[in-house]
Amino acid sequence: MDGADLYTLVDEEGNEKLFELVDILEENGQVYFALIPHIEDPAELLEGEVELVVLNAKTDADGNEVLEPIESDEEYDRIAEAFLDRLNEDEDEAEETE
Repeated sequence: MDGADLYTLVDEEGNEKLFELVDILEENGQVYFALIPHIEDPAELLEGEVELVVLNAKTDADGNEVLEPIESDEEYDRIAEAFLDRLNEDEDEAEETE
């Protein structure tokens, strides 16, 4: 592995999939994670669109951090847009330094 922060997420059918942390955003006391599917071959990233998964970080009754879907469409859209803005800013800064 390349030192990336990896998370195993389980879908509604119980299937596990490995995701890589892209960014963390805190807003109004809530913490959100942006993840993309973990792809071992970087060339695959260039082949098409990458799914961005945005989840809300919460603490369960045992004190463990759990990632949950954002329930409100309005909240999801707002947070996803904030992550995309940050990612675009990072890309612009990287291009300026080249």
